[in-house]
Amino acid sequence: MPSELLRLLPSIESALSTTLAQRLSAELNRELVRDLLREIIEQLREQITAARDSAISAFADSESIGNEIERRLLVRTKALLSPSLCRVVNATGVIIHTNLGRAPLAPAAIAAVSNIASGYSNLEYDLGQGERGHRESHAAGIIARLCGSEAAIVTNNNAAAVLLVLNTLAEGGEVIVSRGELIEIGGSFRIPEIMEKSGATLREVGTTNRTRLADYERAINDKTRLILRVHPSNYKIVGFTERPTAREIASLAQSAGIPSFEDLGSGCLIDLGPYGVKDEPVVSGSIKAGVSVATFSGDKMLGGPQAGIIAGSRMIVDSVRKNPLMRALRVDKMTYAALEATLRLYERGEAAAGVPVIRAMAETRQELGQRASRFCSRVNGVARGMIEAAAEDGESLIGGGSAPGVGIPTVLVALTSKALSAASVESRLRANGIPIITRLERDRVLIDLRTVRRDEEETIINAVAEITRGAAKSMASMNE
Repeated sequence: MPSELLRLLPSIESALSTTLAQRLSAELNRELVRDLLREIIEQLREQITAARDSAISAFADSESIGNEIERRLLVRTKALLSPSLCRVVNATGVIIHTNLGRAPLAPAAIAAVSNIASGYSNLEYDLGQGERGHRESHAAGIIARLCGSEAAIVTNNNAAAVLLVLNTLAEGGEVIVSRGELIEIGGSFRIPEIMEKSGATLREVGTTNRTRLADYERAINDKTRLILRVHPSNYKIVGFTERPTAREIASLAQSAGIPSFEDLGSGCLIDLGPYGVKDEPVVSGSIKAGVSVATFSGDKMLGGPQAGIIAGSRMIVDSVRKNPLMRALRVDKMTYAALEATLRLYERGEAAAGVPVIRAMAETRQELGQRASRFCSRVNGVARGMIEAAAEDGESLIGGGSAPGVGIPTVLVALTSKALSAASVESRLRANGIPIITRLERDRVLIDLRTVRRDEEETIINAVAEITRGAAKSMASMNE
């Protein structure tokens, strides 16, 4: 049987002469289609020889083999023509979802990126002087105003910002850090490892749960170049704890004649307490407390593009700007465009309405309850009993390694079905034309509208309707 099937496999030239292969050759290129066909036919040859695929038994003649080759060719070319990076609907309720691209940009930031990306710009051109300028000047002024710092500079992420500050200020010397702040964030970024790469030596003080100001004071010696304070943004130590304030660290560093540095991680430009997010430090508070330099992310609590922001004294920022590593870690014109547009929303006091992550945090449980009620009615209308939607209380999460343990009250939409398992509904939503990412819990699919734009609700409704139609057809064919 395998030998007979092997003889039915077409030659590459024969496979290339089919109508489908010729059309795809015209759309793509003949060499690419030939390579794909060669791989597909070789794959079939291996499967037939090994006789390990039960589907091989369905290939009774050359026509069925030809159909299978065309099917696989269509799948492969579709994958090639489809972009790897695609838009998804975040229905998880995790506001800053690292796996889903963290902060969605504000409409104003999207418009700014489109405007700058569509033509030339003054990225490194001084329009006033008519000569070469510096890209680092963009957004620096508005960042400094919002943070209350003398100067600021932008890098490609906060890890880069931390590396730059440590390398600039402490290469060859010691940096004092509390043992309770030797954190690891996503992607295995660890403070001790980044310290090593910066050329500085880590000097640990205190214990995991308690570090006193006296511990820092005793550790200062002639090799000390910097005192680092790290905000533990992705975990909490509770109970018997002690930690000096930013003001105390800044004052000690100043009296010792060395800089103080605070890595704020997520970085908040406004107090998020009114939205239920407490204990997240505001950047301007650290600068006001006397910290020499602070770093934070642009695409977390700030709600802008991926970036690392360094704000602090003019002397330190100027030193960072001159560091040769700065060129390797700088950002492009589109990042500057999106960041500046986002920052202007803060400057105008429009962050709660204009910045998506802040708007998501600000949406009340009552507002979400009303949305969830309307949404459930629409789902139940299109699902016709195949899938049922019901509202229930739940919690949204900040995510992105920010505000650990902080849950914001929300109203969830729970989808259940007697005809389909929750896992099946979840996977079908994920396979939608615009993938819909949900939560799966206790055999229910959970949707949190806090992270779903109002114009995205229709996408979910249409997907549920499509799933319902598909399930109904399958059940009808089984009953025939």
